[in-house]
Amino acid sequence: MAYTEVSFQDASDIVTAAELSNLVHLEKLSGGWTNSNYKLSLNDNTNRVLKIWDGQTFDEVNYLLSISTYLSDNGVPTPSPIPFSNGEFVIVKNDLAWTLLPFVEGTWLEPNDSSLYSLGRIQASLHLVVPPVNLKDKYSMGDSLFDKLFSIADKRNEWSDFLYMLKSEINTLKQNIGDLPRGIIHGDLFPDNILGTNKTVNSILDFEEVCYDILAFDLVMTFVGCGWENGEPVVERWKALLEGYQSVRTLSHEEMNSLSDLHRLATLSIAAWRYWQFVINLPDTEHTDRYLEMTDRLNKPLPF
Repeated sequence: MAYTEVSFQDASDIVTAAELSNLVHLEKLSGGWTNSNYKLSLNDNTNRVLKIWDGQTFDEVNYLLSISTYLSDNGVPTPSPIPFSNGEFVIVKNDLAWTLLPFVEGTWLEPNDSSLYSLGRIQASLHLVVPPVNLKDKYSMGDSLFDKLFSIADKRNEWSDFLYMLKSEINTLKQNIGDLPRGIIHGDLFPDNILGTNKTVNSILDFEEVCYDILAFDLVMTFVGCGWENGEPVVERWKALLEGYQSVRTLSHEEMNSLSDLHRLATLSIAAWRYWQFVINLPDTEHTDRYLEMTDRLNKPLPF
């Protein structure tokens, strides 16, 4: 998805600033709800990605780039930013941060057992990386988002059925979940953040929600994003994801017992983000009711 329109000349200027080969072709890329992505084809037959961070400040972008570079250096398959000639990784244009990334060949994750097994292994490997000292411990689709929604509802006197339900459930869920192992989590491993070929995951993208949080929550969030079809959980997808994950990192008894509550919290987190984005922030689009896709799942039987 592209919120920011980019001209050929704008893209050429960015390529020149990185001292790369001349730009030949510019193409919008799908995926991404808070940023704009373009494929840049250069005359040396290489490709790059231009990413414009529509939803983050300059400081937030620099933080995220530092984390993604750290993860890449520690074996996590994710693209590292390309430096510009001045040594920086960001150019500010029209008050937005613009960055260049390697172009990774592949397609969005296909929901087959082999791909999900591969994804599970990669996610477990991410969870075993020692967290960097500057990693934040606040999940952006967690308490801070919930509190923002409740505050807006108070100010506007617009408490919807969804917000009443969200407020009534959150504290109970967190009490039920308790204290579980924590580490680096991606927080948003949906298919459009995962690239693969030949039933193998090549790269995980878009670490905007990266933070220090409950590892098993991250695993079930991946199931929320990749394990459902036509409003129903697909048992085989969960088994493949879990098998791949546990081939690298074994879940504890406490984690296994908390999966249902973690999944409910993850589902509510996505519903809350969609409510914020498409009911409050960008209302009156075809996506206004997207949060209901998540709330409709809350009473479906789960494979754990």
